[in-house]
This record gives sequence, structure tokens and C-alpha cells, in this order.
Amino acid sequence: MTAKAIILDEKAIQRATTRIANEILERNKGTKDLLLVGIKTRGVPFAERLSKKIFEIEGEEIPVEVLDITFYRDDLTEIGESPVINNSKFDFDINNKTVVLVDDVIYTGRTVRAALDALVHKGRAKKVQLAVLIDRGHRELPIRPDYVGKNVPTSREEIVSVEFKETDKVDQVLIKE
Repeated sequence: MTAKAIILDEKAIQRATTRIANEILERNKGTKDLLLVGIKTRGVPFAERLSKKIFEIEGEEIPVEVLDITFYRDDLTEIGESPVINNSKFDFDINNKTVVLVDDVIYTGRTVRAALDALVHKGRAKKVQLAVLIDRGHRELPIRPDYVGKNVPTSREEIVSVEFKETDKVDQVLIKE
């Protein structure tokens, strides 16, 4: 895989994060009963960044939970006979809360479908919204994000690679071939 283009640099990621945080606050009329749930792996640092930005804007902390969707994936058999499961703590009561699922990229919609299945096992949220940094299209399921950092038309052969300092030591979004 070679990098074809940098589509977001560090500043652009910061601007997108600020915009999405403001949109979440505006649509939900503040922070009451709000919970951010990051989908492992790169949805987690993005959710934490959104939480920090919301705190900067509103002065209120929004909890961030980590959601491991491994057992809910419809391609589990393709991953391998013994997929690695990382225990993630999910202690927050989601009943009657507005849950914002957070991921780095939305592509086919299958990851979000698995996350919704996993979330149902945690309780009954009042509302579930979806925030993504990149929407690259090519949906296979009727799932649409509520908050998008950037829409990036791609071919199915291209890969969108989101890199965060927390996981990759650099903030950037690349298209790779």
C-alpha cells in the first residue's frame, strides 16, 4: 500500500472535531443525558477528542465508553477461527440516554450495524446517533451518519487510513492504493 494523498492533516482534523462537537451540542440542546461511545479501535480516540472539545465549549464532562464489536461482526468467520477479543469495560447505564456512536470511517455500514447490535445488549438508549470523521461512501446497509467530518468519494480499491497521535504518533487521514 502506498499513500496516494493526504486528505486531512492535523489542523483539518481539529477543525472537523470542533465542528462535530458543536453540531452534537446544537442538535441535542446541550449535554443532558449525553454519552459518547467509541467503536474500537480508532473510534475511541476520536470519541475522547470530541468529549474534550465539548468540555472546552460547555464546561461539562461527557463520559466516553469503549465498545468492542468483535462478537457482533457478520464477518467473524473470515477474521479467523480464534479472533482476539480485548475485554473492554462498559460500565455506563445507557437506558434513556442519548448515545453518540463514534467511529473514524464509515464505509459499508457493517461495523455500525454490529455496534448497534452490541449496544442493544447494553440497554435501551433513548436515541442513538452516529458521528464519523470520514464518510467514504459505498454503503451496503441503509445506515447514514448524523455527523460527518468530511465526505471523501473513493473507489472500492482505495483504503482510507485514519491515523491519530494516540495510536499512530501522527494526526492525518490518507488515501492509500
